[in-house]
Amino acid sequence: MNGQAPRHHAARVEAAITSGQAARSSLVASWRRSSRLHRLDPAGRGSPTRLSEAELRHARERIAPLLAAARGVMDRLYQAVGASGCCVLLADGEGVPVDRRGTPADDATFQSWGLWTGALWSEEHEGTNGIGTCLVEQRPLTIDRDQHFFTRNTLLSCTAVPIYDHEAAFAGVLDVSSCRADRTDAFSNLIALAAGEAAKRIEADLFRRAFAHARIVLTQGADGQCGGLVAVDADDLVIGATRSARAGLGIAPGRALRPMPAADLLGGDTARDHLAGGQRAVLQRALLRAGGNVSAAAKALGVSRATLHRKLKRFELNAH
Repeated sequence: MNGQAPRHHAARVEAAITSGQAARSSLVASWRRSSRLHRLDPAGRGSPTRLSEAELRHARERIAPLLAAARGVMDRLYQAVGASGCCVLLADGEGVPVDRRGTPADDATFQSWGLWTGALWSEEHEGTNGIGTCLVEQRPLTIDRDQHFFTRNTLLSCTAVPIYDHEAAFAGVLDVSSCRADRTDAFSNLIALAAGEAAKRIEADLFRRAFAHARIVLTQGADGQCGGLVAVDADDLVIGATRSARAGLGIAPGRALRPMPAADLLGGDTARDHLAGGQRAVLQRALLRAGGNVSAAAKALGVSRATLHRKLKRFELNAH
C-alpha cells in the first residue's frame, strides 16, 4: 500500500467525523467512537493485540457452552463459504475470536491480518470492524473494506452477527471475513443470510441444551415464520424463552425468566390445544416406555405419581 492511501483514508475518516455525520450515520458514529473515545489513529500501523495462550484458554473456558453449541454449525458454515476465500470466527463478548475455521492455504494471510484466535477485535483495540462494532451495536452488520477505521484493515470485508444465550443475553459474535478483492455485493448478501441462519441455529442449540429437561415450543412471528423457542416444564409453566420469542411475547431480554403459565403467556385456545397435544404425546410415550407402569413413567418424567395420575385423567389416558 503506497504512502498516499493511508493518508487519504485517515483524512476521509476525520472529515466525516468533523462534518457532524455521526448523528445520521451509524458507520460515522463508530468512526467517532474509535477516534474520540478510544483515541485511535486511522493511519496506525500496529498489528492487532493478542492474548497469551493461557488467557485464550481461560476465555474459551468461560464460554464453553457457546463453543460446544457452535462447533457443528461453524463446520457447516465453513463448508459453504470456505472455498470462496472466507474464514469463519466465533468471538466472545470481549471481541476475542475463540474458535475459527479456514482453508489452510489462506491461513498465513488471515493470521497476518490478525483474523485469528486470541486477537483483540473490540472497537477499543481495532476501531470500526465487523466483530467490534457488532459488539457495540448488537445487530447483524457488514463492515466492508474502507468502512473499517484502520487503513491497514481496509482490504477486509467482515460480516458479523450477534449470538444470544438461553436467557436472551448477549453471548458472542459469529463472523465471516474475507480478504478477497473480488467479493461482490451479491455474494456479501448471501454471506449475511448464511451467517444469520447459522447464528439462529447456535442460539437454538444453546437454548435446548440449557433446558434439556423441558418441552420446547415454537412460537410464531408476525410474518408467520418461527418467532423463537419457549421452554415449558412438566407443570405447563414457561421457564425459558429465546430473545426472538421474548420480543414477540413482550418479555424483557437479558435476565432469568419468572415462570408463568404457558397458556396465559402464549394465549388463547390455540395455544392450549397445542400444548395439550404435545403433553398428551409425551405422556403416551412415557407410559409405553414404562410398559404401563405409572410409577416408572412418573420417575422418567420427573414428576410425582399423583401429578402423573392427574394428568392421565385430564387427557383421558389409561395406564395398562
